Amino acid sequence: MKSGGNTNTKLILVHPYIQKQTSSNRLWLLAFVSLFTIAFLLTLLYTTDTIISSKTSSVVTSVVNSAVSNTPTSQLPTSAINALLHYASRSNDSFHMSHGEMKSISDVLRRCSPPCNLLVFGLTHETLLWKSLNHNGRTVYIEENRYYAAYFEEIHPEIEVFDVQYTTKAREARELVSAVKEAARNECRPVQNLLFSDCKLGLNDLPNHVYDLAWDVILVDGPRGDGGDVPGRMSSIFTAAVLARSKKSGGNHKTHVFVHDYYREIERLCGDEFLCRENLVESNDMLAHYVLERMDKNSTQFCRERKKRPASPSP
Repeated sequence: MKSGGNTNTKLILVHPYIQKQTSSNRLWLLAFVSLFTIAFLLTLLYTTDTIISSKTSSVVTSVVNSAVSNTPTSQLPTSAINALLHYASRSNDSFHMSHGEMKSISDVLRRCSPPCNLLVFGLTHETLLWKSLNHNGRTVYIEENRYYAAYFEEIHPEIEVFDVQYTTKAREARELVSAVKEAARNECRPVQNLLFSDCKLGLNDLPNHVYDLAWDVILVDGPRGDGGDVPGRMSSIFTAAVLARSKKSGGNHKTHVFVHDYYREIERLCGDEFLCRENLVESNDMLAHYVLERMDKNSTQFCRERKKRPASPSP
């Protein structure tokens, strides 16, 4: 018997895959919203910090510039110099200079008439300090390690540094010094343009302007000199001596030369032979300060002849 009503029964099946897909889409949507929120918060925080830092830097720069512009010689104020020396001498680096050593160099830079030309052999803990103390002057660095020189110049683009290849060995110091003394009338004379020099201790592969500039202060704190196979500082001290004596006429005819690590044999030997004891104005175990004057172009001796001791009378 058939039913009289027209009844169509519809059956709806819900597949488990559809439920899983819906749940998965919700999770992805939640993750996207969360990531967007985090990115927005980080951007907001970074922007806020940047604005604050920029304002702070601007204020500090304005204060420093105002202090410098109020000084008659456009040099750093004494309070700023003392602060730089104080914090530099408190470094945890075991190879940094003492406060007294840095102050000796700082005092000379402070008295140097701007623009002051400072030449430094070696990139050290005090590199940025010398650049800051020689405000409104020119500071050039000579470094033995080309990779470190490139790295340092990359992170501090305001630093002017050139790499040089030393061909000497510290263990050969006495032989090299003797050879230079014998050639003092020729290729190793005290007054010359080292760019064209064949002297064994002369650095002749630096940029041209290094030989042309009249250097007011030279600091020898490189290359390495603490072993037999390292270059030693014979070339840097000899080069400093020649640059100081080869100044062109006009301007300041004196050059202050500082030699660090003066307790070592090579530094004292080359200081005596090329910078000369009569020019030594101050020294201790770590730092020697020489003042050299420009020489005549025909000079053939670095130091004045030492007076010979009178012969002992015959018994």
